Amino acid sequence: MTVAVEARDLWKTFPGDVHAVKGIDFRIEPGELVVLVGGSGCGKTTTLRMVAGLERISGGQVLVGDRVVNDVHPAKRGVSLVFQNFALYPHKTAFKNMAFPLESSGVPKDEIRRRVTEVAEMLELGSHLDKTPDGLSGGQQQRVSLGRAIVRDPAVLLLDEPLSNLDARLRVVMRSELKRIQRRVGSTAIYVTHDQVEAMTMGDRIVVMDAGQIAQIGTPAQVYMTPSSLYVAQTIGSPAMNLLSGRCEVTDGKLTIAGTGWSLTLSGSGAERLIARLPDGDQTVTVGIRPEDLDLVGDGPELAAGPCVTAEPLGSESLYNINIADDLCRVLKRETIVSMPEGSRAPVHLRRGARLHLFGANGARIGGAVLSEEPSVSSWIPEDDI
Repeated sequence: MTVAVEARDLWKTFPGDVHAVKGIDFRIEPGELVVLVGGSGCGKTTTLRMVAGLERISGGQVLVGDRVVNDVHPAKRGVSLVFQNFALYPHKTAFKNMAFPLESSGVPKDEIRRRVTEVAEMLELGSHLDKTPDGLSGGQQQRVSLGRAIVRDPAVLLLDEPLSNLDARLRVVMRSELKRIQRRVGSTAIYVTHDQVEAMTMGDRIVVMDAGQIAQIGTPAQVYMTPSSLYVAQTIGSPAMNLLSGRCEVTDGKLTIAGTGWSLTLSGSGAERLIARLPDGDQTVTVGIRPEDLDLVGDGPELAAGPCVTAEPLGSESLYNINIADDLCRVLKRETIVSMPEGSRAPVHLRRGARLHLFGANGARIGGAVLSEEPSVSSWIPEDDI
């Protein structure tokens, strides 16, 4: 049976008064796949281990379904954990590795064979069950590790960076495989990763963690389109969002933001909405613009101009790094061949439909606006209206 997982004011404190997790709250709905993402030391793995029962809880509660499981043994919580390393027994066959948790629980042999065979077929491992780990590819070993977790028919599946030891090509393949398997099994799943691409492609929702706290919870689209803080803006998105520090000035209903080597004036209802949200006093802000919202040509407003430091062909796209007052501004263009040589001077324009993000001096989001799609029109629309 699929169940919800909930954390209520969850804390973890290590000796020396080190607070790894600081009073976080979240609820994962039955059958949902939620990804915990953030940099090293943000508390995501510690949170997962507290849900699993492998780390003692310092404060708060973990609920699996309607049951508080703080003091419940890990084996009796109805959860299964897939580790970063495959942790397979090298002398056991794939079948024996997958069967091990069932054998340890005293499940009858006929039932073990039925369950392992069924899961192996789901994971496309049917012809590999008699092989030991050294006879399996990295992807097959990962699927055996996953199979060992799901033969128990867990209500909750916990995955701790399960793809980090695979090569880049296999990680891409296994991302979709893991999501497909989770959907078929139907378990509620918590997936921990430092890779924001994995978070964006796999999660029904994303929990962005920072220094033991939750910075933002939302769908991949919500977190990407409306990051709640500078930290989230820097964490989610590849290539990373351009962040330009400047000061605001309001004149005749227009909002001008300027920094060293760049300036931008916003008008229209989008500008009015941002003006209304500006904090009193300090007008220092940070403007965020994603690389795909910029161009080197076009009729959108010009942000700045500078020399092209590097031009990186990425296959179907090219990434240009433009020097603006000793800061690199990234421009992502959908072109297979680099069209601007390094060293040449380039104007940086906003694309039609570009989304601008505005953050205050404290790093919190003020709001955003979207440039009109209409040619030769410089007005901005509130992001809430898109």
